[in-house]
Amino acid sequence: MRKVLFCCLILTATMPVHARSTMAPAPVDLATARASMVGAWQGTLEYRDYTADRWFSIPVRTQIAEQGDGATMIRSSDFDDGPTVGNVRITSVELFDPAAGTVSVGTFRKGRVAEVTTYAIRIAPGSRDATHWTIVEEAEGSDDDRPATLRLTTVRDGDTVETLKEVDFLDDDAAQWLVRNRTRLTRTSE
Repeated sequence: MRKVLFCCLILTATMPVHARSTMAPAPVDLATARASMVGAWQGTLEYRDYTADRWFSIPVRTQIAEQGDGATMIRSSDFDDGPTVGNVRITSVELFDPAAGTVSVGTFRKGRVAEVTTYAIRIAPGSRDATHWTIVEEAEGSDDDRPATLRLTTVRDGDTVETLKEVDFLDDDAAQWLVRNRTRLTRTSE
């Protein structure tokens, strides 16, 4: 018996590393994917003006900080809204609840009433590691002063991230997702 065990140990030790495990690594989980966003990012916010039916783009710089509990993050974004408006800072505090499958987001902006929205959050199939994943968040809320279901789809591909905001207005009979805005960010060295 000892000889068989010894031979098995020798064979295992001499096998190539990739052949030792037949199990694929577990796909990335929500906590890991969210934590991978910590750091500095820059890019653009592109938004659709429903009246003009045109896309507008403004630069954005974002800093994301984890708060040490694995659940709370603070995101500060500076949007350059041109010479008339100037810099617009939006700060959000996010609290992730893995047991409930939700993230509550409090959004704060000078001159506006603070908002808190709780999204159902899930990681999409095909997400494979901390820098290649898709997260989908959905909540009931409002957009363009109309009741709507909000959907945020965030796709991370290496050092780039794109978040697409879509809305489905609830005050009509159509079940139709309209693209509202998208943020495209690239990790910076700050």
